[in-house]
Amino acid sequence: MRIVDIRDAVVPISSPIRNAFIDFSKMTASVVAVVTDVIRDGRPVIGYGFNSNGRYAASGLLNERFMPRLLAADPESLLDASGDNLDPRRIWNTLMTNEKPGGHGERSVAVGVIDMAVWDAVAKIAGVPLYRHLADTEGDGSCDDSVFVYAAGGYYYPGKDDTELQTEMRRYRDMGYEVVKMKIGGASLDEDCRRIEAVLEVVGDGKYLAVDANGRFDLDTAIAYAEALAPFGLFWYEEAGDPLDYALQSELAAHYDGAMATGENLFSHQDARNLLRHGGMRPDRDWLQFDCALSYGLVEYLRTLALLPEYGFTNRNVIPHGGHQLSLNIAAGLKLGGNESYPEVFAPFGGFADDLKVENGRVGLPDAPGIGFEKKQALIECMRQATNT
Repeated sequence: MRIVDIRDAVVPISSPIRNAFIDFSKMTASVVAVVTDVIRDGRPVIGYGFNSNGRYAASGLLNERFMPRLLAADPESLLDASGDNLDPRRIWNTLMTNEKPGGHGERSVAVGVIDMAVWDAVAKIAGVPLYRHLADTEGDGSCDDSVFVYAAGGYYYPGKDDTELQTEMRRYRDMGYEVVKMKIGGASLDEDCRRIEAVLEVVGDGKYLAVDANGRFDLDTAIAYAEALAPFGLFWYEEAGDPLDYALQSELAAHYDGAMATGENLFSHQDARNLLRHGGMRPDRDWLQFDCALSYGLVEYLRTLALLPEYGFTNRNVIPHGGHQLSLNIAAGLKLGGNESYPEVFAPFGGFADDLKVENGRVGLPDAPGIGFEKKQALIECMRQATNT
């Protein structure tokens, strides 16, 4: 068997929303299709991948280096020991040939998009959902049968007042989510506290609300917010400062007893290790948000997960950023703490299979080979049309 083609496309996921740092008016995503010569149900097996929101399409890197490098490789060198399936680690090593360590930048996004498509193809060739494949080959052989999910939203939007924010959060609760997340840091502290209080009127208790500053704050501002947030008893206080400012994160822990979360903008296992070493993160309460699709893919993500026990963390401390089906499969197959969800933004890439419902803050799993894209009609149509597959 072999990879016979790799196709990529750029798809807009633009929106007038903004967080504390960026707006999404020109946001794009890369979509990749890895076409194999394996035939199932009369069609070639095709693995699909895309990058999470917040990073732009990586088409230049894909077309200049990574796709040509993979297509030029000896097909036999990309197979597993049985010769009957692709080997994601061998493919990853091929993609990273002649790439210097460090300075990850957008390179991690390009590799992550291809890696997602490879794992989708691998599980399809094996004829099982990816979460089952991961449990059997990378986990303990058992899966979670449902996954905790929270609804991410609460963005700043032109003309959006507190009443509209409350209405948005009511929709998420009506969809079956218990925990919701909103943005902070894009307004004054007083205004953000007022917005938080408005949402608490809907969800009823701080344990059902997480807040996200998207790295906006310096240390003094982060501490000022920590002092104001403490009485609310929130689910977590997310990414207060620059993701690489481990000293800020560590100092903040001395001023905030509640749960904190960060990691979505760390793109290698080395950066994740530095957070665990130097960021003051506390295994008894804090959350790690590494996003597989942005950080060189699942091959690298497995290296990151392997680091956790040395620093007192487990997979249950991990709730990935991104709100996509790859993270859902990882969360179930490798028993993470949960998964993000975007019920109303970044369509059609956010959300889960069309026939799955969120109930009591948890979502079930699709019974389909691969990642399960084919069970989300708008998404699979978008990816097929974009890549002409």
